[in-house]
Amino acid sequence: MKVLVTGGAGFIGSNYVRGVLHGEHPGFDPDEVVVLDALTYAGNLENLAPVAHDERLRLTVGDICDPLTVKHEMSGADLVVHFAAESHVDRSITGSAEFVTTNVLGTHTLLSAALEAGVPRFVHVSTDEVYGSIDHGSWPEDHPLAPNSPYSATKAAGDLLARAFHVTHGLPVVITRCSNNYGPYQHPEKMIPLFLTSLTDGRPVPLYGDGGNVRDWLHVDDHCRGIQLVAERGRPGEVYNIGGGTELSNRELTARLLAATGRDDSLVRRVADRKGHDRRYSVDIGKITTELGYEPKVGIDDGLTRTAAWYRDNRSWWQPPTRHGAG
Repeated sequence: MKVLVTGGAGFIGSNYVRGVLHGEHPGFDPDEVVVLDALTYAGNLENLAPVAHDERLRLTVGDICDPLTVKHEMSGADLVVHFAAESHVDRSITGSAEFVTTNVLGTHTLLSAALEAGVPRFVHVSTDEVYGSIDHGSWPEDHPLAPNSPYSATKAAGDLLARAFHVTHGLPVVITRCSNNYGPYQHPEKMIPLFLTSLTDGRPVPLYGDGGNVRDWLHVDDHCRGIQLVAERGRPGEVYNIGGGTELSNRELTARLLAATGRDDSLVRRVADRKGHDRRYSVDIGKITTELGYEPKVGIDDGLTRTAAWYRDNRSWWQPPTRHGAG
């Protein structure tokens, strides 16, 4: 079996690759795992270091928008797991062109190549942000899409293309939509690693607006377990939400990160709110739980404790000149 993983040197993609090659999914033992990654600022070969000597792993440095590269790597693939994306909301607000290029045109290039190659399974990894914001309750998978940032709009466009390729061409695509991920190897532009690395060094951290924005937090290990369930048994053409089951306001999360690093709130700086900042995200995970037996296993306290320890013990990963001060 050949598995093609786009964005496999990034945060979530590399976690998935390490898990597959470490045998964390019983009965799933591919002969070849191909990582296709452009190695932009968010991709890091160090993320694959724990499995770098595995003979089943092959890295191709390339752009998912390049039809020739994609066609070559798609050939013979039994499973495609598509993680590659521009994903930072703030960056999409200041400049959205590369988000359109990667998240829309890149996804289209992959879908077209998968159709031509006759790939039997394509997992498109998306985000709960495509739903917009919800004041009460949780989004089911059939909730209308209402993205509010350029990032989430491009991810929604990718979702719709994936669905269209299934309906029109019969391509066996399955879509996943996850809540906010956290864990080791996450780029320090994102909230949890930004706060952990800054607080570790006694530097102040920014808290948007009143800090009341609420997110459901999902450990990356749980996310990848959910993706694998979908990859193996998800129904083509369907969407599956993957959540962590822990909703926290940014104020509450900040308090936990302060505690994890032994700091106090004197280091918290209130800053102007982000443009178009969604107030609350919450996904209904009933479908993936009922159909595929998914449940999150990593509790937020244990997950944050382990994540804080990883950043404390792996300073060399996040403090080189190319990463220091990111965010």
